[in-house]
Amino acid sequence: MLRRPALLAGALALLVLTGCSSTVALRPAPHANDPACADVTVRLPDAIGDQDRRWTDTQATGAYGDPTSVIIGCGVEVPGPTSELQCASLEGIDWLVDESEAPNMRMTTYGRDPAVQVFVDTTVIGSNEVLADSGLVSALRTIPAERACIAPDELPEQ
Repeated sequence: MLRRPALLAGALALLVLTGCSSTVALRPAPHANDPACADVTVRLPDAIGDQDRRWTDTQATGAYGDPTSVIIGCGVEVPGPTSELQCASLEGIDWLVDESEAPNMRMTTYGRDPAVQVFVDTTVIGSNEVLADSGLVSALRTIPAERACIAPDELPEQ
């Protein structure tokens, strides 16, 4: 007799635990298996601003907010110099900024190998708040800078 309530209680506990956390499904970047990406990923902060970190199903990624407002992917193709995108520097890290899908912004580290890409829904959290987060900055600094923006801009407030 006691076995049935224990089974029901166990099933209910499992349902509650899985209902509280949803995993964010992402695709791995081409070079996500680079050991430097593992160093970045394990150092990502538990929260950025008021956006809590969520589980992802992909190596070398991070996601924040529910619904997701910040996505981080390490191991994207290293960008070369460009005049098509704004090159900005914030907290000692250079970024190529793509605002073509505003209010969603895509920023890619410049001068670091492997490169890291950050997507931000600026209707939820500002891009500067994300890129200046001390935990994120600390994680990204584990990848040494090999190049820098020639004349970096300030990131616009978003």
